[in-house]
Amino acid sequence: MEAILDFVNSSGFALFAQGDNWKCLLMLVIACALLYLGIVKKFEPLLLVPIAFGMLITNLPGAEMYHEIFFAGGHIHWDLIGGAPVTAEFLAELKAVGVADAVLATATAGQSITPGLIDILYLGVKLGIYPCLIFMGVGAMTDFGPLIANPKSLLLGAAAQLGIFMTFVGCRLSGIFSSAQAGSIGIIGGADGPTAIYGATKLAPELLGPIAVAAYSYMALVPVIQPPIMRLLTTEAERKIVMKPLRQVSKTEKIIFPIMVAVFVALLVPSAAPLIACLMLGNLFKECGVVERLSKTVQNELINIVTIFLGVSVGATATGRTFLSLQTIAIMVMGIVAFGFGTAGGVVLAKIMNLFLKEKINPLIGSAGVSAVPMAARVSQVEGQKANPSNFLLMHAMGPNVAGVIGSAIAAGVMISLFG
Repeated sequence: MEAILDFVNSSGFALFAQGDNWKCLLMLVIACALLYLGIVKKFEPLLLVPIAFGMLITNLPGAEMYHEIFFAGGHIHWDLIGGAPVTAEFLAELKAVGVADAVLATATAGQSITPGLIDILYLGVKLGIYPCLIFMGVGAMTDFGPLIANPKSLLLGAAAQLGIFMTFVGCRLSGIFSSAQAGSIGIIGGADGPTAIYGATKLAPELLGPIAVAAYSYMALVPVIQPPIMRLLTTEAERKIVMKPLRQVSKTEKIIFPIMVAVFVALLVPSAAPLIACLMLGNLFKECGVVERLSKTVQNELINIVTIFLGVSVGATATGRTFLSLQTIAIMVMGIVAFGFGTAGGVVLAKIMNLFLKEKINPLIGSAGVSAVPMAARVSQVEGQKANPSNFLLMHAMGPNVAGVIGSAIAAGVMISLFG
């Protein structure tokens, strides 16, 4: 009988009734809501589903798959992962650097913690491996031809990064976040999940969970968030503007482009080099025509495997102990602000450029400067056809769209250089 009672008391069902595990129950509800959005509504399912499932399993009491103490204070504590016991001095050091009491309460002096599955997978996030590998896959699936054919679209991609810097300013003025935290939150405005994760691991690892959830949730909601802003900032006549077909880009240009960009950006912003180098290497695989096997692997098997590991491990960082806080609510609010300013920045610059250009640009393509590829470009296409059914803006919008990928990585590199 005693053995049965011990089993019951050690089960996750019994643990729900202890301490603040009601937070875990609430996180399970949030995880199920995200699963609903990913599976039923098909909002960015390739990432939202694994992130939501990671959030689900990490909030099951007793599962012990992820231990925040291993990564507390923004560093990987390799000695603890290797089996070294937690010491009172170690806990005191973490408390001194501002680690939350809820995280410190998960370990006691003299305790040795066995790493869980998510602890091991999460190392790829902390070491900056997964975001870079995903960028390699994105590069292999991206056609930079529209950007090469219309270099002006690079300006639109740059203007759409306004959301990053406006959000940074807003976060700092709020008094809730430090400069490093504000920089990592601002990157959400680039609408680029891997870049947001990469920036958070370098600048504010303690906020990685809410930043990742906000970044991918809002990426999935681009078709909902952007259209009202686009219509508000443009007239019907502007939305009806028809753009001429782009010129044909040669294979030589497509091969030279990733090499030049990798060299230039790495020299300009060295902290962005890992992301840009992987992005351009993947694109070079695609365009050079002599490594078809590598290109197919990067586009399919590699990016799919890494997406699973990244999504599940990032979702697992959203524990009830740390996710349910004022900071998380502020991050979600600032994420909306970031997307709004990013969308507006591209549209407004396109309108300004039209004051000086003989061949007018449809301002709707400016909104595609956020780097949600190719979703943002499709939104520009849909809104353009609503105003003029014969309009075809998709390829024109892809220029700012892929420029936004480069721009968000550079902006993240700037933030890391300044505050990392």
